[in-house]
Amino acid sequence: MDQVDEQQPKTPNPSPTDSDLTVDDNPLEMKLPSGKGMGMNLTNGSSGMRGGNVERCGSPWQRKQLVDVKPHGSLDLSKLGMRRNSSYGKMPSEAPEARVLVIYTGGTIGMMRNEKNALEPRPLEFVRRIRQYPNMHDDVYATKRYGPAKNMAPLVLPYVEGQHRRILYQISEYEPLLDSSNMTISDWVRIATDIRQSYEFFDGFVILHGTDTLSYTASALSFMFENLGKTIIITGSQIPIFETRTDGKDNFMSALILAGNYVIPEVCIFFNSRLFRGNRTIKVSSESLDAFNSPNAAALAKMGINVEVDYRGIFRPCTVDKFTVHLQMDENVGLLRLFPSISVATVHAFLQAPMRGVVLQTYGAGNFPTNRLDLIAALQEASERQVLIVNCTQCSEGAVCDLYETGRQLQDVGVIPGYDMTPEAALAKLSYVLSKQEWDWETKQKMMKNNLRGELTCEKPPEMQEYDLIDAVARTLHLTSTKELSQLKSSLFPAMVNTAVLAGDLTKLTNLKGYGANMSAENYDHRTALHVACCEGNIEMVEYLLQHGAAVHIRDRYDRTPLADAIMHDHHQAIRLLIKCGAHLTGSIRAIGDSLCAAAARNQLTRLESYRIAGADLSQEDSTGRTALHVAAMYGHVEMVQYLVKNYAEVNAIDYLGLTPLDYALKVNSDAVVNVLSEHEARRGDELSFETMEKRPPITESFD
Repeated sequence: MDQVDEQQPKTPNPSPTDSDLTVDDNPLEMKLPSGKGMGMNLTNGSSGMRGGNVERCGSPWQRKQLVDVKPHGSLDLSKLGMRRNSSYGKMPSEAPEARVLVIYTGGTIGMMRNEKNALEPRPLEFVRRIRQYPNMHDDVYATKRYGPAKNMAPLVLPYVEGQHRRILYQISEYEPLLDSSNMTISDWVRIATDIRQSYEFFDGFVILHGTDTLSYTASALSFMFENLGKTIIITGSQIPIFETRTDGKDNFMSALILAGNYVIPEVCIFFNSRLFRGNRTIKVSSESLDAFNSPNAAALAKMGINVEVDYRGIFRPCTVDKFTVHLQMDENVGLLRLFPSISVATVHAFLQAPMRGVVLQTYGAGNFPTNRLDLIAALQEASERQVLIVNCTQCSEGAVCDLYETGRQLQDVGVIPGYDMTPEAALAKLSYVLSKQEWDWETKQKMMKNNLRGELTCEKPPEMQEYDLIDAVARTLHLTSTKELSQLKSSLFPAMVNTAVLAGDLTKLTNLKGYGANMSAENYDHRTALHVACCEGNIEMVEYLLQHGAAVHIRDRYDRTPLADAIMHDHHQAIRLLIKCGAHLTGSIRAIGDSLCAAAARNQLTRLESYRIAGADLSQEDSTGRTALHVAAMYGHVEMVQYLVKNYAEVNAIDYLGLTPLDYALKVNSDAVVNVLSEHEARRGDELSFETMEKRPPITESFD
């Protein structure tokens, strides 16, 4: 920690003398004595030595040449026991970490046996038991990471081979714990609200839930979350996690791995080694461990010896908008299942107010008894009253179509085809669409037909020409197996996409997308095309990638997001676009404070502006308690001080030495900075006095 010498000469820029400089026995280190050099060590090869001059924290002071160093370096520095730009040590590096929030709502997964050997939920026991479970918590890592506070700190998933991040997860337990059969819309709103409040603090989310209504919850949340950019996984188990024989451990652990290491911006369900899109999933068994299936959509990921993610199957938001949560869901919706000889009175009663939306489960491919004119009349009358009716099949596989006359007749009376939506998804979608007050009746009908969250297949997807390209390269390289072709795709496409982005070639990028390239694909350094575009500052390319589903939250090998790259290269337009799309600063607040102070020390006004646009608090402290204003005042950067004062930096912030920015300015005799800070304090004092006078009660004189 830097220290300020009270006895230092009253000169703006004190300079060390030759006698102050010593060369120790260590040939790699030259020191300034404490008290005259602020306790600073200069290690050769660092930014502290430049051309034979002494620097403090990377900013030049008035300084004296150690030796008359010639321009071409004819001096033999080895005589001083020094080496240039070399290091014999290795900086310690911490493994990158990912933070996952776990919301424990209840369900079988957390149940424990009581004294009668019966399973029951136990409040406030789940976290304590998980912390003692070596397969779910690495106590050694937690001790090193958190020290004595480890029992109050987040849990740590043990090391997982092949995954480059350690998962830190925090469990939030609901009170009371809910049986999933008791779930209501208000519970979905509670879950959605909790995730919204924690969205910027975690990389992914896992919801532990009972299995009975798990598909309903997944479908509802998928519509409530708009412009989702992070992974949300709902899971549970058929056998409690604390039983000797259980599916809970694998389901929970796999969900954590996927949520922490992979950006899959959907509400998903994980069960029995497979990750499904939540609004495509149904419960198919009450006894099997393979309890869930997605009959009309392929799994998004499979957990085997390796993790296989189908990135092409991920449904990504393609708008440049922030993540938002829609909390108003309409409760006046219902399911009506047809059966032979159903009475018109039943249908008529079901369609009466306050019912506003109905999922009609018909036969086969959406067929309806055409000889029941009374039923058709009841449906038409309800549709004319603006009751949204969606036609879904009773079959678990297949879709509603107008191939048969019996299905077309329903469309003629205003019934909307549900294509291959599950009943759970159709019900949740109705509740969501009907609650949109800003949409008129025609828009709501249109939205029910549109694919909003990947919940339906309304048309044949465009054919990809991928295999023409991949096969041509594979034949040249003599690759034949499916695994080899998959590896070729994962290597070839990111390189070609990144090259097109680097060249700014939108035509080539569009062609690659037609061949099946994933705009969020990662290269060997886990960098995406969006990382490259943000480094280059190509706004047109950044906007194109965001509009085609590029993920803004992917972190590379060095833990940098596209936003971090845009900040490091001071591309302000790119930063604004990313923020608009929901990107946010990541990492510890202390690290951000260190970066702000480093920029202030180097007088990098543009860098501070980059952080401000990205949403950083310019009064954030670094690891010594200093703010950017402390550092700018100490170095006498007047323009920097003016900028920080203008942008609401805390002028009276106190660091660990008990010093304010004004104290530093006084100690280095920077009159210009002292004037700026003093004038600001004077204006602030006048404003506070004026506000105080305005708030005082009116004075009333007494003539008694």
